[in-house]
Amino acid sequence: MTLSLDLLLGFALFAFVTSITPGPNNTMLLASGVNFGFNRTIPHMLGITCGFFVLVVAVGFGLGAVFQTYPLLYTVLRYVGAAYLLYLAWKIAHSGPVGDSESGEAKPISYLGAAAFQWVNPKAWIMAIGAISTYTPMQGYFTNVIVIAAVFAIINLPSVGVWAACGTLLRNVLKDRRWLRVFNWGMAALLVISLYPLLLESFR
Repeated sequence: MTLSLDLLLGFALFAFVTSITPGPNNTMLLASGVNFGFNRTIPHMLGITCGFFVLVVAVGFGLGAVFQTYPLLYTVLRYVGAAYLLYLAWKIAHSGPVGDSESGEAKPISYLGAAAFQWVNPKAWIMAIGAISTYTPMQGYFTNVIVIAAVFAIINLPSVGVWAACGTLLRNVLKDRRWLRVFNWGMAALLVISLYPLLLESFR
């Protein structure tokens, strides 16, 4: 089976829904838009998209099979990701006022930092594995992997950009230090809550 137009359209819908819905990346982009503005968040957005493109290609070219053979590696990766998410939640919760973020010590996540985060982001792995296992035909497999990764990236960038833009629109509302503190703690809490499925599975 080749990558037909119908299959590609179905995959495009999958890519859009998984990219636009809430998750660690989008929560951090919303917070970054509020604290740093859209322009300073662009490297973060590009890092997410490029890092995820590489992850999809890697899964398609066999990394997923490595984790099936050595499940302990996947477990370690998930807990490293969980620890990093807790660290990011702490940083968001303690972000300063909008005015301070313009010239103070606070900085948005860098391109490389955002790209590297995809490798420990549980939602990114689920998206990548789902894309490869469900929508990638075996006929012309290697070409199809590149096409799937590229289409995902093309759809992902504007989707995550919506969250950064929404955060930017909230900047004027959240110039009040008290409301900004409430917002940042709320975003930090959402990041921690996103770890719930992992914690639930751990105690089964």
